[in-house]
Amino acid sequence: MKKYIIEGTKSSPAINLDPARNLFEIRGESYPENCWAFYKPMFEWLENYFANAAHAPIVFDMEILYFNSSSSKTFMDFFDLLDEQSENGREVIVNWRYHEENETAMECGEEFMEDVSSIQFNLVEFGD
Repeated sequence: MKKYIIEGTKSSPAINLDPARNLFEIRGESYPENCWAFYKPMFEWLENYFANAAHAPIVFDMEILYFNSSSSKTFMDFFDLLDEQSENGREVIVNWRYHEENETAMECGEEFMEDVSSIQFNLVEFGD
């Protein structure tokens, strides 16, 4: 399956979905002008991937420095999608990476973690 790669900008994160390398990551800031329009192709790619890679495990690394409320809603939809995959037997791990000095990112990760029921959600602190 073809990779899905989006370069990051000042207001939108870099997205790298590469099943051949088992690399799935979202990094950067997320406050695009039209959040749904930005993330919709990623959701479509993932739905296609899940349909064609039955039960292949997936590890998602997320390192979001800042995001707005529209992105927060989109991330909840994203975690719901991953949770559904996990409930159907796929191993799903999310590594929510945050800098040790970014308390807001840590707290947001804790909130997302509380809302998922089936996926393994890890809070991963890193320093300089």
